[in-house]
Amino acid sequence: MEMIIDFPGDLRVDAHFGQFTVHTDQPPAASAPTPFAVFLSSIGTCAGIYVLGFCRQRGLPTEGIRILQRMHNSPFSGLVEKIDLEIQVPPTFPEKYRDSLIRSAELCAVKKHLEQPPVFEVTTREVQVA
Repeated sequence: MEMIIDFPGDLRVDAHFGQFTVHTDQPPAASAPTPFAVFLSSIGTCAGIYVLGFCRQRGLPTEGIRILQRMHNSPFSGLVEKIDLEIQVPPTFPEKYRDSLIRSAELCAVKKHLEQPPVFEVTTREVQVA
């Protein structure tokens, strides 16, 4: 998979892949989330895909289900050192599925990549501008 990252103006940076474009921006006049906010949101939304799939496979309604994601930063480095995902379910959600719901959210591909991060290689290459 390839993505094209470009710079449409001001502090905006966009990622293009397939038929999609992810817009990012920086404060103070941000018109889109920051790249880091998009990254963090990918964790909860990925877990959400697995929760949704779990419920759909069992014919369970998803109305009233949501995931609350909390980030905890290190007071020393300022980096995120812990992320909590709380799957909130309505009182009608069957108790027998709660542990399985957690296990399904833990299958998230984003989470797995954070647990076993890829190697990064950053290079430059000169190209002709059309």
